[in-house]
Amino acid sequence: MCALNRRIADLDARIRAEVEASGTTLIDIFGVGPILAAKITALVGDTGRFPTKGHFASYAGVAPVEVSSGEVVRHRLSLGGNRRLNDALHMIAINQVRYEGKGGVYYRKKIAEGKTHREAMRCLKRRVSDAVFKRLTADLEEVRTAV
Repeated sequence: MCALNRRIADLDARIRAEVEASGTTLIDIFGVGPILAAKITALVGDTGRFPTKGHFASYAGVAPVEVSSGEVVRHRLSLGGNRRLNDALHMIAINQVRYEGKGGVYYRKKIAEGKTHREAMRCLKRRVSDAVFKRLTADLEEVRTAV
């Protein structure tokens, strides 16, 4: 078991070093560690292909889809999009809900407004998606101006 723990620690250190070398600011978002930052960076690639944060959210599968009937207006999470990226954004949202940071406060505000847990998580995931997109585009602009 000690050899496995050493290997995990070694891989974690290598991932951390690669994320730092990439210059991404994703790890500044609460709930994003080196592994999630590496995963998101690998899954998204060049953010220049997304004209707006809405396009990015749709690609990630966190843009809500309306499923209304009559006068009842409801939304559900999109079943399309990149499910692995959606999973990474979900992990960030879960981390934020557990603590009293901005994400946790936002989630509790949505619950107080009468939203269900799923609806509040959907709102938070969209907000996390917007924050991730903002960081990724800022990183891309910094790389472009440095060249």
